[in-house]
Amino acid sequence: MFWQKRLKNYFIHNKGMDENERLLKKIENKEIEVGVVGLGYVGLPLAVEKAKAGFKTIGFDVQSEKVDLVNKGHNYIGDVVDSDLKKLVEAGMLKATTNFSFVKEVDFIAICVPTPLDKHQQPDISYVKSSTEEIAKYLTKETIVVLESTTYPGTTEELVKTILEKGSGLKCGVDFYLGFSPERVDPGNLIYKTKNTPKVVGGIGKDATEVIAAMYRAVLESDVFEVSSPAIAEMEKILENTYRNINIGLVNELTILCNRMGISIWEVIEAAKSKPYGFQAFYPGPGLGGHCIPLDPYYLSWKAREYGFHTTLIENSMVINDGQARYCAERAAHILSHHKKAVTDSRILVLGIAYKQDIDDYRESPAIRVIQELERAGARVDFYDPWIREYKDHGQVRTGIPKITPQAVAEYDLVIVTTAHSNVDYDMVQKNAQAVFDTKNVMKHLKARENIEVL
Repeated sequence: MFWQKRLKNYFIHNKGMDENERLLKKIENKEIEVGVVGLGYVGLPLAVEKAKAGFKTIGFDVQSEKVDLVNKGHNYIGDVVDSDLKKLVEAGMLKATTNFSFVKEVDFIAICVPTPLDKHQQPDISYVKSSTEEIAKYLTKETIVVLESTTYPGTTEELVKTILEKGSGLKCGVDFYLGFSPERVDPGNLIYKTKNTPKVVGGIGKDATEVIAAMYRAVLESDVFEVSSPAIAEMEKILENTYRNINIGLVNELTILCNRMGISIWEVIEAAKSKPYGFQAFYPGPGLGGHCIPLDPYYLSWKAREYGFHTTLIENSMVINDGQARYCAERAAHILSHHKKAVTDSRILVLGIAYKQDIDDYRESPAIRVIQELERAGARVDFYDPWIREYKDHGQVRTGIPKITPQAVAEYDLVIVTTAHSNVDYDMVQKNAQAVFDTKNVMKHLKARENIEVL
C-alpha cells in the first residue's frame, strides 16, 4: 500500500524535479502525510495543528488509553480545543495508533517523547532511543524526521542519525532528511500556543533545513527561524531555559538574604521593574517545576563534562533552586514556632500542587517536594488544588481534600500557598487560617495581613 502511495506521488510531480523540489511541492499541495510520535503536552497540540492545516496526521503513543481517547475525539490536554480534536477525528484528518508500522504511511515524522532525568540527575534519553529504533525499522526514502524533544547538543547527529541509518540502511541527506526543532510549549499560556509561537529549525544540511522549515511554515502562524545545524537548535533550547533557571536562582538566593535583613524581596523587584531597560523581572518561589526549566540545565552540565568543562554558574543556580523546597519547609517551621507549635504533629494545608497557576500539570512540582520535607519533619500534611484532585508520588496516589471551606481552613495550624491559582478565595483563607505562609505573594492585594508571612 505504501509503495502505491510513493509511486502515485512520484508520477504526480514533474520528473525533472529533484528530491528537495518534490518535497517542497508536496508540502505546498498538502500532500505530505504527518506522523507524530508521543501524544503528550507537546505531541497532541502539534498533531492537531498539522491536521487543522490540511495535512492528514497519524499520532502514535505507547499508552493505549491516550490512543483510544484521541480516536474517540476526547481531549486530555489543556492547550487543545476539545471541539477541534473531535472535528478532525470525525473528518478523518487525525487518528492515533500504538503500532509503529504507521511510519511506512507518512512522509514527515515529529518525535515528541519525554526526556527526563534519571535517579542520578543525568539525561534519560531512553524514550528517544527506543522511538528512533522503531522508526528505523519502517523508514522509507524521502521521509522527513524531526526531533522536538528537549535534549543535549549533539543528540540528533550523534544518536538519532546513527540509529536511523543503521536500522533502515538508508543514508541521511541522500535518502531521508533529519533535523531538530525544539518544542516550545507553555501550558496554560492564554496568548502563546503551538500555532503562534515562533519555531527554530536546524537540519543536517541546507536542503533538510529548507524542507523542515517549509513544513512548519505551512502549519504555523509564527516565524520559523533557520539555524545552520541541529546542534545550534539543541543548544538554543537549553539556553532559553537555563537563562530562566539562573535568573530565578538569583532571585531565590536574594530572597533568603532579604528575609534575614528584614527586606521585602517582592517590593525590591517591583522597584527594579520601574527601570524601562536592562532589567527583566523574575520572582521567587518554593522551587522550579515543569518539563523544562528544572531539567534542561542538567543536560548541559552533563554534556559539558565530556569536554572537561564545568558549568559553575549553572550548577550553582540548580543547587539554589533545588534547595528552595527545604528552605520553605524551614520557614514554615519558624512560623509554627512563633505560634508556639512544633512541626511534629502540626496539621498543615498546602494550597496548590500544580507547578504553575491555573493548570493541571504537576510534573516536577516544587509543592510535592515541600510536602515531602514537611512530612520528614513529622508534620501531617493535606493539600487542596482546584485543578488537581490527586497526584502520584513514588507510585503512591495522594488525594486532596475535596474543597476548602472556612471550617476546613480553620482546622489547620498553617496554610502554605505553593501555587498562585486564580480560582481560590484567598480572602476567605486569610480570614479563617490560624497562620498563612504565602510563597507566591498571591495575597498581596489583601489589607488584613496579621496572620500572613510572605516568602
